[in-house]
Amino acid sequence: FNAAIEMNLLHANQRGADHNRAHFEQWGITCLNLMSSPGAGKTQLLEATLKGLQNLKVAVIEGDMTTELDADRLRQYGVPVIAINTGRSCHLDSKMVAGGIHQLQHDYEPASLDLVVVENVGNLVCPAEFEVGEHAKVALLSVTEGEDKPLKYPVMFREADCLLITKTDLAPYVDVDLDQIEANVRQINPHAAIFRVSAKTGNGLAAWFKWIQQAVTDQANRLQLTV
Repeated sequence: FNAAIEMNLLHANQRGADHNRAHFEQWGITCLNLMSSPGAGKTQLLEATLKGLQNLKVAVIEGDMTTELDADRLRQYGVPVIAINTGRSCHLDSKMVAGGIHQLQHDYEPASLDLVVVENVGNLVCPAEFEVGEHAKVALLSVTEGEDKPLKYPVMFREADCLLITKTDLAPYVDVDLDQIEANVRQINPHAAIFRVSAKTGNGLAAWFKWIQQAVTDQANRLQLTV
């Protein structure tokens, strides 16, 4: 019974995600779903990304259980930021993001955007199971979380198109082996792009920016082929 309810929920969510994706594609937008446990550095990475990718027109759909603290941090960069409070829910779903899309459509001009980044609720399990209409999933794992998380929480890392090992400036101070993190990810997902970054020092961010630029270019090319 519970399995049937879960299947129905996921099926309904997938229909909503497909609908959201159709909106993004109608406007020529690439959407990334940014996921991690709490405190892995999603918002700080986004701040650095907004500073580093000023050639792209970016909007953010910001998910948090409560408050607009992260949304307010990102608004300082002069980009559209739609805040979604999920209450007790540990992830964004496609219906919540649909509400964000409608607000984006009402308050801004979506067709002028290149990229929408959905910053999901900090959780290493649920967000990976609920698509929101993204074209790619980006997972973050900070060096402070240790090497075993990809093996203990495989769904997130299996689903990721890109993995960012964050806070690498702290690596000398914590007992962690970055090569082992990568090896554990590769066990779960041989194909994800992996970047070691520090949003604080800027180390590794150039490769991440290049990956985003390529994702936007690839999506634009796919849309041209379907026209």
